[in-house]
Amino acid sequence: MKLSARNQFQGTVSKITEGQAMAEVIVKVGTLDFVAAITEGSVKNMGLKTGDSVTVAVKATEVMIGK
Repeated sequence: MKLSARNQFQGTVSKITEGQAMAEVIVKVGTLDFVAAITEGSVKNMGLKTGDSVTVAVKATEVMIGK
C-alpha cells in the first residue's frame, strides 16, 4: 500500500475498543501509543485484531509544540 502521507510508522495493534459506530484502535510504535478513531466497518473490512502489524499514517495541517 502506498500513501502520500510522509509521516508513516510501523506498529502493532495493542487494543481495539468497539462502540456502536466507531472503534478506538491503539497502535504501539516503539514506546509510543497512537490512538485512532475509525469506523466499525473499517475494523471489520480490514479484519483488524490485537497483535496485527499495521502502518500508522499521520497527515496534519498543523503540529503544535509546547514547553
